[in-house]
Amino acid sequence: MTIRLGALACAAATLLLGALPAQAQVTTIKFSHFLAPNSNFHKNVAEPWCAAIEKDSGGKLKCQLYPALQLGGTPPQLADQVKNGVADVVWTSPSYSTGRFPRTEALELPFSLPPGGLAGSKAMWEYYQKHGQEDFKDFKVLAIFSASNVVMSTASKPILTVDGFKGVKLRSPSRFSSLFLTALGGTPVNMPIAQVTESVSKGVIDGAMAPWEVLPATKIDEVTKYHMEGQPNQPGFTQTPMAVLMNKAKFESLPADLKAVIDKHSGAALVELTGKVWDTGNDEARKKMTAQGNKVLVIKDADYAAMKTAAASVEADWIKQATAKGLDGKKLAAEVHAIGAKYMSK
Repeated sequence: MTIRLGALACAAATLLLGALPAQAQVTTIKFSHFLAPNSNFHKNVAEPWCAAIEKDSGGKLKCQLYPALQLGGTPPQLADQVKNGVADVVWTSPSYSTGRFPRTEALELPFSLPPGGLAGSKAMWEYYQKHGQEDFKDFKVLAIFSASNVVMSTASKPILTVDGFKGVKLRSPSRFSSLFLTALGGTPVNMPIAQVTESVSKGVIDGAMAPWEVLPATKIDEVTKYHMEGQPNQPGFTQTPMAVLMNKAKFESLPADLKAVIDKHSGAALVELTGKVWDTGNDEARKKMTAQGNKVLVIKDADYAAMKTAAASVEADWIKQATAKGLDGKKLAAEVHAIGAKYMSK
């Protein structure tokens, strides 16, 4: 009898152990990006997105977040890291890889998109769906969104006219921002955002081009006094497209129910989330700087129009370059302006 009971117990244990792997099977998503864990993106986009896919998958999907490039490399290398499977998901910018995403470059043309994070992000997503998918054929695209309009922040004097740019050295976040600044007579300086505060305080540069929400996080607001922007109903100076990309093979390896969870929380839903997060961050930063005595200045319409005229060569040159690559540069530029205008009033 004892032997029989022992055999039954062993059989039951075997059945239980055999069932455990299926119950405990979890897919971990390695999610890498280039900012610190206290950044707006990490706290208000990456963490909520990971929590949402874990909840809706019943715990079958989990994230392992790697902020501040903990998997190694540099921001421009993130696209290759996710393509090659070093990471499963990354947050990066197409503008970090000059020439790699040629159709998407149109999103960086000066004075083409609304200044807000949500409006700009919706415009970018619509453009991507119509014209940018070929650029990202090697990836599963979870979102293309806007880092929102850059603001001109300076330490010693405001820039309110085209002539005000002459001789001014500003940190530039992208190639198109540099082209824009050069066209206006300024001097762009490319450097990581983390180096800007020290560089301004030492007089190496006069200020920076960056969205509102970045300024307090990097303490740029503590070394600059003037912040220049256009009217809220005007296109922004320049915007930088951002991308959340997933390894294509990793996505395809998931069962249908988990693919559905990823899709539910990506695309328009993720674009909406990021746009709102950026707008909230921008509003809070703007209020903080106003409260601490920084000068927020709005450029007059006539001077803004003069800046647009001075920067028109940037778009004309890009159209020529895109056309030389076999693209319809004129059409793509026109599309960005048309889509931007559509969302300007929303």
